[in-house]
Amino acid sequence: MTLPAKIREEVSADIPAIEAVTVAAFLNAPHTSHTEQYIVNALRRAGALTISLVAEMDGVLIGHVALSPVSISDGSTHWFGLGPISVLPAHQRGGVGSALMEAALASLRQRDAQGCVLLGDPGYYGCFGFRASPDLVLPGVPPEYFQALYFSPTTPSGIVTYHPAFEATS
Repeated sequence: MTLPAKIREEVSADIPAIEAVTVAAFLNAPHTSHTEQYIVNALRRAGALTISLVAEMDGVLIGHVALSPVSISDGSTHWFGLGPISVLPAHQRGGVGSALMEAALASLRQRDAQGCVLLGDPGYYGCFGFRASPDLVLPGVPPEYFQALYFSPTTPSGIVTYHPAFEATS
């Protein structure tokens, strides 16, 4: 039986391991430009890494999730983008990603976030309550893969823009 991973906030000593986990997690993933580690580092440098949680097992970092603010063209505030989320391949499909998701969403709710968006597999993220929303658009991506989770009854409407760090290539 595998012990559950410990989820905690990142500390500066985790940065090299976060980068290594992110690279490994996306190495063979479809639909990636392999820039996820650069995005996390750029968000951190810009002070836009609002939430950065790691999963640790037996003192080894095995997963990471990043959350950062997003802009919505209607002026809605307190919305965040989740991603990237990374789990070492040897620990994927073992509940580590789910534990990171649950902790990240709980942290957003504690911060009185209005909602969260992400780009990903509807089959997986639907388990956490994410749904495609015709009111929120991320240009250039299939709408069924851009999903939102609302924490308040207020429904924003418009184009969603991620932090410029999402354009990082090194």
